Amino acid sequence: MSAIHDILEKYWGHKSFRPLQEDIINTVLLGNDTLALLPTGGGKSICFQVPAMAKEGICIVVSPLIALMKDQVENLTNKGIKAIAITSAMHKREIDIALDNCVHGAIKFLYLSPERLETEIVKVRLQKMKVNLIAIDESHCISQWGYDFRPSYLKLIELRALLPNIPILALTATATPEVVKDIQQKLGFKKEHVLQKSFERKNLAYVVLQEEDKLARLVKIASNLKGTGVVYVRNRKKTQDIAAYLKSNKISADFYHAGLDAQARDLKQSNWIQNKTRIIVCTNAFGMGIDKSDVRFVVHIDLPDSLEAYFQEAGRGGRDEQKAFAILLYNNGDKTELQRNIETGFPEIEDIRKTYQALANYYQMPIGSGTGTIVSFDIAKFCDTYNFQAINTFNCLKFIEREGYISLTDSVYQPSRIKLELNKEDLYKFQISNSSFDVFIKLLLRSYSGLFDNFVKVNEYDLAKKSNVSKDEIIKRLNYLQQLKVLTYAAQTELPQLTFVKARVDATNLYLSKENFQELKKRAVEKMEAVIKYADGTHKCRSQTLLAYFGETNTYRCNQCDVCLEENKTTLHTDEFELIAEQIKQLLAVHPLLLNDLVNGITSNNEDKTLRTIQWMIDNNQLCYDQENRLILKED
Repeated sequence: MSAIHDILEKYWGHKSFRPLQEDIINTVLLGNDTLALLPTGGGKSICFQVPAMAKEGICIVVSPLIALMKDQVENLTNKGIKAIAITSAMHKREIDIALDNCVHGAIKFLYLSPERLETEIVKVRLQKMKVNLIAIDESHCISQWGYDFRPSYLKLIELRALLPNIPILALTATATPEVVKDIQQKLGFKKEHVLQKSFERKNLAYVVLQEEDKLARLVKIASNLKGTGVVYVRNRKKTQDIAAYLKSNKISADFYHAGLDAQARDLKQSNWIQNKTRIIVCTNAFGMGIDKSDVRFVVHIDLPDSLEAYFQEAGRGGRDEQKAFAILLYNNGDKTELQRNIETGFPEIEDIRKTYQALANYYQMPIGSGTGTIVSFDIAKFCDTYNFQAINTFNCLKFIEREGYISLTDSVYQPSRIKLELNKEDLYKFQISNSSFDVFIKLLLRSYSGLFDNFVKVNEYDLAKKSNVSKDEIIKRLNYLQQLKVLTYAAQTELPQLTFVKARVDATNLYLSKENFQELKKRAVEKMEAVIKYADGTHKCRSQTLLAYFGETNTYRCNQCDVCLEENKTTLHTDEFELIAEQIKQLLAVHPLLLNDLVNGITSNNEDKTLRTIQWMIDNNQLCYDQENRLILKED
């Protein structure tokens, strides 16, 4: 058994890789820049984690979502693999120690947001690390024509200058042919190299249901299908309303959105993963990094903005390769709503300038200052202060971000942490000369270990109970000890972090390309039209429609979506069936054939009928596949 198979079995408990994983790993080990396209649930993380474990040194992983980074770090740590994530929610001292550990310690994986890579402290330390691989997760974010563009990803090309001889592995589950080329170009691949597994999900049945009463249909779906499910909706209020409706119909359900506090989100997510809750009704904030393989259905109540978004969210069903359903509930009113969302998604340029000016006022940022400043950002408070509409403000901020002036992270909970900055001897001297703090410092030392070495999570409420004082008093003491440089205190946060990437400019000088703005709007309209075409379609297999969107045109009907099932009602006449079946037997009597070759060898001019005959013969034990995925006649 090879080293990579040993690593796979030791840490992940698998004896063999999934299709294409081993090819990707081997090409990475050869030092090639590679773009790996795997469908949602296709095991992308193993493609960089295994080769990084096989080589000496550290793997740099770039990811756009803090929650995703934290999940992966936790999963690796649970396997006994040393991994850390550096995020904008961390204290500068905390980042400094973490980077030192990457240079001098045995850390195997360093997870970073693209914004962190722009900081000088990270750039300098990266050059001191023994880096063995750069993994770019969600790499479609680098293309402004792709799904979920992040301007900070464009700076990743600078890694080439910092680490010129280190291979790059870019990974994504959603990329059109245009975006595939763009990713490789923007990352400076030495030569184009794409390894792609078909995006086809053979166990996933796509269904579109024209439905005026969506909630009644949802209850029917939940009642008729067994197992756990996800229901995606567009806004937060709907998550609560629909979850309540399901519960009123005696169906176990809960809601989830980014506006909930961290403790509530963790509890809801945990209950669903452990099957204590059957259905989670959520916004698109739910799903990234959640490892639950036995989801039996994913329902979209509202039309998604793009087929990329739909494909990724629907793809969270059936990751265990058992049958699952991706169901879109749709009516004519949805078109109007989607068109309205496009309009609100492209606010007036004057509104964008006004939002930028308000942001500068809110944080009292003078012109020419602010580069690299990181602040916690509460959009609700911001909008209340200036009487702005939340949706319009959010869309304005996204355009300010696209032009590279700011960067806004996802909301994530970060508990309070402290680290003692004095050594044991100096701390003892401080306690003697500051007797009023002696008891409190002893409490810290008794309650938490490792305070002299690293940042340690602390709970102000627990400390307050033990000290018989208020939580505010504990925070006051910690802040005072920080002023005296006895310790460093990083207070908890669960707000998104906003970074001023560039120095603040006068709002009238805010550069917003009208040509780029119009081109982006045109692309958004094209994506919307593709979604509507998919929902309206009644003649082409749903799976084929989705695959064609991602550039896969040589595909066959899935025989399980609503369109295929409707077409299959057209019976195959006995004489047609016997003619096709006889030809199949004659061809396979000579030698085994791949499905494509067998279909091409049949003289019938109806490919669907040929495929239906083959499927019938497989189902009735007349044909089967051999180890090389070729069709053969089954012996009696």
